[in-house]
Amino acid sequence: MLKPKTDVLRLGIPKGSLQDSTIDLFAKAGWRINVSERSYFPSIDDPAIEVVMFRAQEMSRYVEENVIDAGLTGSDWIRENNSQVQEVAELVYSKATSRPARWVLAVPQESSITKPEELRDGVIATELVNVTREYFASRNIPIKVEFSWGATEVKARLLDAIVDITETGSSIKANNLRIIDTLLVSTTRFIANKEAWASPVKREKIENIALLLQGAINAREKVGLKLNAPREKLDAILKILPAEKSPTISPLADGQWIAVEVIVEEKLERELVPQLKRAGATGLISYPLNKVIA
Repeated sequence: MLKPKTDVLRLGIPKGSLQDSTIDLFAKAGWRINVSERSYFPSIDDPAIEVVMFRAQEMSRYVEENVIDAGLTGSDWIRENNSQVQEVAELVYSKATSRPARWVLAVPQESSITKPEELRDGVIATELVNVTREYFASRNIPIKVEFSWGATEVKARLLDAIVDITETGSSIKANNLRIIDTLLVSTTRFIANKEAWASPVKREKIENIALLLQGAINAREKVGLKLNAPREKLDAILKILPAEKSPTISPLADGQWIAVEVIVEEKLERELVPQLKRAGATGLISYPLNKVIA
């Protein structure tokens, strides 16, 4: 087994459905990762980090076994593998949306089954074998669980039911399936092995990465607003801004004017800007954010 270098953090990023969103997240956090075709060792613009790609399903095992120091994977696979790792941070991002992924028990729309108990002695296909077995065992429902190598939705009509992952539910609907229960809700986790976590140098690097990744996630649905306003209009403008926000207020060269800057939810921007304009604000500027660190 190739051990991580003592002076470089070996970081695992998930290959597959989370790959592009993970690389995009790192870019917003300040790291450029370049993946060359057919390579499992992307380059990164940080000499203190070495990147390797693994499937999310196996990431927690390689972290636990000290093949890599840290990595990103779903909480579902940590549980499925029963991996003993240090969970550094929850990172709520995924392939399609910012919503957590769900592992659901589904049957064909035409099936008469409406609850898990009706699957007694049935056969279920899933990639999440151990969690599915635990789910039915906890309910004292005897079933057979078969590992699915892919295209799990198709097997719902060949067997009795499936347990599959969904974010939006679109694949479930497209295959004319019906959800009868949710087994597990999963989000992405940044994890480290015990040895790396015990190293002051590596732990500091891991914590720095976690801080900046969380900052990038926090910034995804926010924008910055800048505006100028006459001093006599300031109170009216501050009443328009969300009450929980504390804007930065700076005097301008013309003492009768001030500059206001605030971070707001992007969905509020379209309502705020016209109101601020009518209240006397000028020079309104809206700009995207890379990171918001509380």
